[in-house]
Amino acid sequence: MRDAVQARRAFWVLWVSVLAIKLLIAARLPLFVDEAFYWQEGRHPAAAYSDLPGLTAWLTRLGVSLGEGMFALRLPFLLIGAAVPWLMVHVTAREFGAKAGWQAGLLALLLPLAGGLGLMALPDAAMALATLLCLDAGARLLRQVDAPTALELAFGLALGALCHYRFIAVIVVGFVALLMLPEGRRALRDIRVMVAIAFGASAWAPLVAWNLDNADAGLRFQLVDRHPWSFHVDGILFIGIQALLATPLLFAAMAVAARRSLTCGSTVSRYFALLGSGVVVGFFALGFFADTERVSFHWPLPGYLALLPLVPAVLATWPRAWRLATLWLAGIGLVANLGYYVAVSNAKWREASAAEKWYPANFAGWGTLADAVRARLDAMPEGTRVVADNFKIGAELGFALGDPRIPVLDHPINLKHGRAPQLRLWDLQTAGRSEWGSAPVLLVVGATEVKYRDLLDRYHVLCDMVGPLPPPEVLNIDHGRQRFLLFALTGDATSGPCTTPSMAWVDAPVADARVGRRFDVRGWAFKDGVGLSGVEVTLDGKVVGRADYGRDFPGLQRVWPVSSDPQHPRVGFDAHVDLGDRDIAPGRHWLGLRLTGRDGSVETLAEQPIELTQ
Repeated sequence: MRDAVQARRAFWVLWVSVLAIKLLIAARLPLFVDEAFYWQEGRHPAAAYSDLPGLTAWLTRLGVSLGEGMFALRLPFLLIGAAVPWLMVHVTAREFGAKAGWQAGLLALLLPLAGGLGLMALPDAAMALATLLCLDAGARLLRQVDAPTALELAFGLALGALCHYRFIAVIVVGFVALLMLPEGRRALRDIRVMVAIAFGASAWAPLVAWNLDNADAGLRFQLVDRHPWSFHVDGILFIGIQALLATPLLFAAMAVAARRSLTCGSTVSRYFALLGSGVVVGFFALGFFADTERVSFHWPLPGYLALLPLVPAVLATWPRAWRLATLWLAGIGLVANLGYYVAVSNAKWREASAAEKWYPANFAGWGTLADAVRARLDAMPEGTRVVADNFKIGAELGFALGDPRIPVLDHPINLKHGRAPQLRLWDLQTAGRSEWGSAPVLLVVGATEVKYRDLLDRYHVLCDMVGPLPPPEVLNIDHGRQRFLLFALTGDATSGPCTTPSMAWVDAPVADARVGRRFDVRGWAFKDGVGLSGVEVTLDGKVVGRADYGRDFPGLQRVWPVSSDPQHPRVGFDAHVDLGDRDIAPGRHWLGLRLTGRDGSVETLAEQPIELTQ
C-alpha cells in the first residue's frame, strides 16, 4: 500500500510538471510545416484529405476556434496527450494492481516518445489514445463480453481510423493477437463485438470514398509512392535508434517483458505482449523495405504503449540500482526530447546550428518570412496576391497571414509529401502567369527546398511559369541555411531569355576550414540570362574583399546544360582577403558572397563557417 501511495505521488508530480513544461513550449515553438498544413486542411472542412483522415484537421479547427496563435492550435492535442498516461494507469491498475498502474503511468510519461505527445498538432496523440482504448477493450473482452466493453472497442477503432493510415497496423496485429488466444476467438464470435468491429470499419468510409474519388492517390502515396519496396540493409539501424529513443534500459525492460509474457499463464499478459511485440517487430521488418527519407522513428509507439503495462513486473525483479537507473535514464531521455523543442524555439540556437545536419529547417524562418512578405505587400499595388512556390510556404504564410487560400505552384515536394492532390482539389495549384495575367503578384520561392544540384533546373521551371525573373529580395535566415526569394511581379510577363537568381560555390576555403588573417577565396558564380558584373567576399555579412571575376571555369554547362549565362565558361573567381588590423577576433565566422548582376540586382548567398586562427 505504501509503495502504491509513493508511486501515485511520483506520477502526480511528474504529470503536472511535464504538462506545465509542454504548455510553455507549445506557446513558443515555431509552427512545424505539417501543423501548418493540417491547419489549412481544418480551414477546408472535409471528411478526409489526401494525406490523412479528417480528425487531425478537425482538431486544429477546434483549437483555433478557441483562440488565436500556435498555442490555441495545439491545445486539443496537448489535452489528448495529457490523457494518455491516465488511461495507462487505468488499464494497468485494473489488470495488475494499483502500484503497477501508477508505475506504468509514470513510465508512459518518462518514455520520450510518449511524454512529448501533444506538443505539436500531429495525429500521434489521438492515435496513442485510440491504441490504449482498443488495448483496454481487448483485455476486458478476454474475460467477458458486455455492451460497455464493445462500445469502448467501437470508439477506439473509430478514433484510430480517423487518425492515420498507420493505425491499420494496430488493428491487424490486435486482431491476430485475439485469434491466437482461445478467449479472444470466443470474444470475436460474439455479435456485440462483431457490431463494434463493423462500426470501427465504417469509420474508414470517408478515407475509402476519398481514394475512390481521387484515383487512390492517398493510398498510393502511403503504400506505394513513398516507399522503395526494395531491400536496404540500413533497416538494421531500427534497433539502435529505437533503443536510444526509448532509452536503452527501458527498451530492454520492454523486450524482457514481451518475452516473459508470451509464455506466461496470464491471458491478458500474453495479449499485451502479442499486440506490443507484433507492432514493434512488424515495423522493424518494414524498415528494411520502406521509406527512409521521411521521419519514421515514432511509428512503433503504439507497440510500446501496449508493452508498458507489463514492465513494472519486470522492474520489480531487477536490483534497486537497475530500477533507479532505468527511471533516471528514461527521465534524461524525456528531458532531452523536451529540451530539443526548447532549443528549436530559440532563434540563437537555430542560427548556431545552421551548418549542422540536424538544423531544424521545418521550424525555422517562418516568422521572418511573414514579416518580410507583409512589408513587401505594403509597398506593392493594392490587391497584390501572394503566390507560394510550394505547399510549405503556402501553409506557413497562410497561418501567419490568416489566409488559407494562398495559391501554390506545382513543385516536386508537393508530390513527395502527398499534398499535391489536395491542393488541386482546393483549386489552389496555379499554373503561373497564364492564369494571373497582368495582376500584381508577390511570388515567394524557397531556395533551399530542392537539392542545390537541382536548383537551377527549378529556376528555369519558374521561368516557364512566370517568364524571366526580376531581381529578388533575398532572405538569408540562419546564414542562408533557410533561404527565401521574393519576386515582385507586376504587369504582363516579359519576353527574353530566362533570367534566374545567381548561383555560386566557394571551392576554397571549405566549410569549417582554419584560416589566418590572410587567405584566398576561389570558386565560381553565374547568373543565367544576364550574367554577373562583380563578386564580393563577405565575412559575417560585411564585405572584406572584391574578387577577380571571369577566370575560365569549364564544365559547369556539362553539369547544368540548361545554364544560359552569357559569360560561360568565364565564370570562375579568385579573391585575396587581408583582414589586417580589422577588429575581427579569432574564432568562428561566416564566409559568404555578394553577387552583383548586370541587371543591377544584388544578391547575398548562403554563408559557410570558417575558423579564424589569429
